[in-house]
Amino acid sequence: MAKSGQGSVIHSGTQKFLSSRILLVEDHEISRQLLSDYLGCLGYQVLAIADGKAFFSTLASFQPDLILLDLKIPYLDGYSILKQLQGLPIAQQVPIIVVSAYAFKSDQQRAFSLGAKKYFVKPINLSQLRDAIQEILGGLTP
Repeated sequence: MAKSGQGSVIHSGTQKFLSSRILLVEDHEISRQLLSDYLGCLGYQVLAIADGKAFFSTLASFQPDLILLDLKIPYLDGYSILKQLQGLPIAQQVPIIVVSAYAFKSDQQRAFSLGAKKYFVKPINLSQLRDAIQEILGGLTP
């Protein structure tokens, strides 16, 4: 597991606020690093993991405000994670944005039926992702 991003307190001019926490689940190393760096530059605190093996323990310890989830990851795929989250109270509290190479409408519908709030097909437009995160997090965003 690699931590990336800013500390928990961000200074923007004279404004001070706590950054929102994003759990990034992405197995492709370059994509994981690029997204982690980009989100960190936006002021988010990012914890990036490469597979689903430690997802639930990381979720409990990091307590993210939002999850960015790839569907095709080792050990426990994104669909399995979404299914298991459905039965947990945290599923109502932590929104999930899927970022996947799966471009079929059926994949998107399945992810939405399992609780995803947004779905982006790779390669993603970073400004659209930023806007979606800000929209979902509302007042928590930097």
